[in-house]
Amino acid sequence: MDLNRLIDNPEWLLMLLAPLFVTCILAEYFLGQKRGSLPENARYHFAEVACNFMLAGMHQATDILLGLAVAGIYLWLFDWRIFDISMNWQSFIVLMILQDFFYYWFHRASHRVRWMWAAHVVHHSSERMNFSTAFRQSLMYPLAGMWMFWLPLVVIGFEPKWVVFVVLLNLGLQFFVHTQWIRSLGILEYIFNTPSHHRVHHGRNAQYIDKNYAGVLIIWDKVFNTFEPEVETVRYGISKPVNSFNPIVVTFSEWKAMFQELFASQGKLKHKLGILFSPPSDHPKTDQHEKTEGASSSKVLNK
Repeated sequence: MDLNRLIDNPEWLLMLLAPLFVTCILAEYFLGQKRGSLPENARYHFAEVACNFMLAGMHQATDILLGLAVAGIYLWLFDWRIFDISMNWQSFIVLMILQDFFYYWFHRASHRVRWMWAAHVVHHSSERMNFSTAFRQSLMYPLAGMWMFWLPLVVIGFEPKWVVFVVLLNLGLQFFVHTQWIRSLGILEYIFNTPSHHRVHHGRNAQYIDKNYAGVLIIWDKVFNTFEPEVETVRYGISKPVNSFNPIVVTFSEWKAMFQELFASQGKLKHKLGILFSPPSDHPKTDQHEKTEGASSSKVLNK
C-alpha cells in the first residue's frame, strides 16, 4: 500500500501494524516467558489474552463505525481553520509534537474526570503488564470525548486525515511501552516515553498514582510535574478488581457503578455533576454509599 492511500484511509494503520504487534507478543511469550525471564505479573494467561484481543476488536470496530461522524465534525471545523498548512516533513514533525501535547492532556483528563475514567479504566484494570495489555482498550472512548482533544489541530489548519493518521500512529507507537521484558532504554529515557516510564503509569503504588501520562514524549510530564521514575517494584491493577475476563463486563463495569451512584443520589445538581465529572479518587458519594465503608466503587488506586 502506498503512503498516499494510507493517509486517505488512516483507519487502516493499526490493522496494518497488527502483524508486528502479534509478532512482539509471540516473541515476548516464547523468548521471555518460556525462558523464565519475565516476572509472574507479566505472564500470559489465555483467558486474559483472549479478553484483551476481543476488547481491541470492539474498540477498533467502534472507531470505524463512528469515524464518519467524527470526520464530519473535523471537516466542518476545517473550513474555519486559522492557517493553510501544507504537509511536508517539517509540518509532519510539528503535527506529531502538537498531537502528543494534546494527547498528554487527554490522558491526564482520563484520570482526573470520572466520566472519561469510566472508559479509560478498561486499560488499567489488568493486574498484569505485557504487550497484550496494550490491546486492552474501550469501545466507549468516543462517548467519553477522546476525539474532542484533537479539534485544536484541525482549527490550527492540519487536514483532518493527517490528524487522524498521527493520532493512530501515536497510539500504535505506545504499544511498545507495554512490557516488562525491556528494563531500560538508556539515554532515550530522558526524552521519550519508555516501558519503564509506562510501567509507573500503570502502577497502583502510592507514589505512582497519576504519574507519567506521556504518549511518545516524556517531556510533558517533566514540564507539568507529573513525572515519576521507576524505583519501587510496580503493582498493577485497580482498587476494585473487575474479576472478569468477559469483555462486556470489563467495558461497562465502571459505567454501571457510576450511573448506579448517580441514580441513588438524593443530592442537588452540583452533587450529581460531581459524581460524573469529579476526579474518580475523590468524587462525592451518595448518602447511601456514605453509610457503607469503602462503598465508592471507583476510588482508584491505579489511575
